[in-house]
Amino acid sequence: MRYLTAGESHGPQLTTIIEGVPAGLELTTEDINIELARRQKGHGRGRRMQIEKDQAQIVSGVRHGKTLGSPIALVVENNDWKHWTKIMGIEPITDEESEEIKRKITRPRPGHADLNGALKYGHRDMRNVLERSSARETTVRVAAGAVAKKFLASLGINVAGHVLEIGGVRAKNTTYSSIEELKTKSEESPVRCLDEEAGAQMMNAIDEAKKNGDSIGGIVEVIVEGVPAGVGSYVHYDRKLDSKIAAAMVSINAFKGVEFGIGFDAARIPGSQVHDEIIWDKENGYQRRTNNLGGFEGGMTNGMPIVVRGVMKPIPTLYKPLKSVDIETKEVFEASIERSDSCAVPAASVVAEAVVAWEVANAIVEQFGQDRIDLIQENVTKMREYSREF
Repeated sequence: MRYLTAGESHGPQLTTIIEGVPAGLELTTEDINIELARRQKGHGRGRRMQIEKDQAQIVSGVRHGKTLGSPIALVVENNDWKHWTKIMGIEPITDEESEEIKRKITRPRPGHADLNGALKYGHRDMRNVLERSSARETTVRVAAGAVAKKFLASLGINVAGHVLEIGGVRAKNTTYSSIEELKTKSEESPVRCLDEEAGAQMMNAIDEAKKNGDSIGGIVEVIVEGVPAGVGSYVHYDRKLDSKIAAAMVSINAFKGVEFGIGFDAARIPGSQVHDEIIWDKENGYQRRTNNLGGFEGGMTNGMPIVVRGVMKPIPTLYKPLKSVDIETKEVFEASIERSDSCAVPAASVVAEAVVAWEVANAIVEQFGQDRIDLIQENVTKMREYSREF
């Protein structure tokens, strides 16, 4: 499977075309809109979330509630477009109109793609860069992830995420009895934190950052349960599923690192305390006594839950802006201010779920078939039975 996204932050719409979704999967706009609504929630979000109430339209690839096997096109309209029709218009403009209409941006913001993108594509107006590099694009990545989640759920595979840390405040009590409880507890928290006390402290940290015109980052965790052992490959580097998930995680705007299981802590303790002992029983087959490696060995799933974390840096759009240099005059200025959040970590948790779900779904399709959902279900069931009997 693959998907492409198109659209600018203040353009008329965001679009994704998804190719390779098997035929026969039950799918409605509600399945997608639930995920889009989750992305817009979270303590620390800015005014954009009050303007945009994201709703997806399925414009191809689904008939009478079931996928057809043909490309699925999803569209999310930008409600704010009416205020940007001239600035972001498609048609050429005259020289007289240009300065008034363009709202030309010549001051790159530190931490953004503005300057690098302008250098790469030769843009003297950096709005051409920031409109596409904006995290607004993650809207349709979440939409694509919603399709992947629906596909995985049909195979008994569940995806959930939560926030571990914001602004130096780390959750201590992150226990849960089931992935459904994890989902419920994280949804009830304004910062998607399982630890109620830590969640309150996180909100205070966000409020303090906002008051100071600053921003803060954090760490999110995604768990995937029910993936059969052996998904991915050790044969070639580009077929290792954990590497694909890692790449997907750091492709999210502002993500700067990723780890599985105990992650970087593995560098600080001996191997006897890192690797997961293999156990077996007749009912469940092979399992691991622990899950320090986060569900992966040799680039393949081992039947344990996938546990992956990503670190998000503070959003670089600040209300007490850092210094920058005007590319036209070369004079020092305070960087321009665009509408932004003081903390987007809770929303990033939803985006992380989406990109992880997509990579797992894609690996499942590659390994177990791609045309019909019923045949894939049969093959996954056979693999689970084979693993228990092996």
